[in-house]
Amino acid sequence: TQAVFDKYGLQPGNAILAEEKHMPLYGEMVAKPDVKYIAGGATQNSIRVAQWMLQEPGMTAYTGCIGDDDYGKKLSAAAADAGVLGLFMVDKSTATGKCAVTILDKERSLTTDLGAANNYKATHLAVPEVKKVLEGAKIIYSAGFFITVSPDSMKIASEQMQKTGGKYCMNLSAPFIVQVPPFRAVLEDRMPYCDYLFGNETEAQAYAEAVGWETTDVPFIATRLSLMAMANPDKKRIVVITQGADPTVVAIGGHVTTYPVLKLSKEQLVDTNGAGDAFVGGFLAALVKGKDVAACCKAGAYAASVVIQQSGCTYPPKPDYTF
Repeated sequence: TQAVFDKYGLQPGNAILAEEKHMPLYGEMVAKPDVKYIAGGATQNSIRVAQWMLQEPGMTAYTGCIGDDDYGKKLSAAAADAGVLGLFMVDKSTATGKCAVTILDKERSLTTDLGAANNYKATHLAVPEVKKVLEGAKIIYSAGFFITVSPDSMKIASEQMQKTGGKYCMNLSAPFIVQVPPFRAVLEDRMPYCDYLFGNETEAQAYAEAVGWETTDVPFIATRLSLMAMANPDKKRIVVITQGADPTVVAIGGHVTTYPVLKLSKEQLVDTNGAGDAFVGGFLAALVKGKDVAACCKAGAYAASVVIQQSGCTYPPKPDYTF
C-alpha cells in the first residue's frame, strides 16, 4: 500500500540495501496472509531463467553465500529444482539474505537485507569443484549488486574469462551501484574485461549523471559505455539497455541498434519484479547457443514477457520457445 511505501520511504522501481529503519518491514510482510516466498537474488534469477530457456541439464551453475538455516536450504533447493548446479558457500554464523518485494500499482520496490550473501569470499572460488566450473565456463555473469560483496571474486572471474577466451558479463543493477563512488570504481575497474554490459534506462542515466556526461539520452549513453577501453583491444563491448515496454537499446563499438520487446496489455502484467533478470537469462541462453545479438534480444524479450505475467521471477514448466 501507499502507506507502507511512505512509512519506509520506498520508491517504485527502485532497489535499495536495508538500513536499520527498514528492518520491521520484513516482520510486517511475514505476518500478511498472502505473503509469497520466491527464491531470488538477481543473478540466481537470471541463471534459473537461462537454464529454463535451455531445457538441457547441466548447462548452468551458480555460486553465492547462504546461511545454515531454513531460507538457505530453500534457496539451495530452488536452484536444484531449476536444474542449476548450486555451489554455495555456507556461513554458519549469519542468516541467509532476504529481499522484501513490495508492489504498488504493478511497480516493484526492492529492499534487501544481504545477510550471509554479503559474506561471500574469493577463497571459495579455489574450492576444487567451484574452481573446475570457473575454469570450464564459457560465460560468467555477475550482477552489479555483487560489487558490494566481493570485488576480488569479480576480478578472478573476469580475468579467468580473459585467459580462456570466455565472455564476462556484468549488470549495472541499480542506481546506487553507479552513484556510490567506491562501487562505481569497482565497476569501472572491471569494465575493460566486460564483454556484455546490461542495465536499464534508469541505471544508464544514473551512470551518465554520476560521471558528468550531462545527458539523459539512452542511445548516447549506451554508445559511450560501449566505447570505454577494453583490456583486449581486438574485442568490442556489447552494451544492452532495456527500457521496460520501450525497445531495447544495443550499442556495439559505438554503433546503436534497437530491438522491440513483446507488447503486453495492462491486464496481462502481474509483476515487473524480475523482468530485467529474466531478460538477461533469455539473452544468455541464446548466447550459449551461439546466436547473434538480435536473436539474443528476442530470447530475452520472450523470457521477460513470460516472467512479468507471473508473481516474482517464476515461469511455467517449459518455455514456448525454440532457438
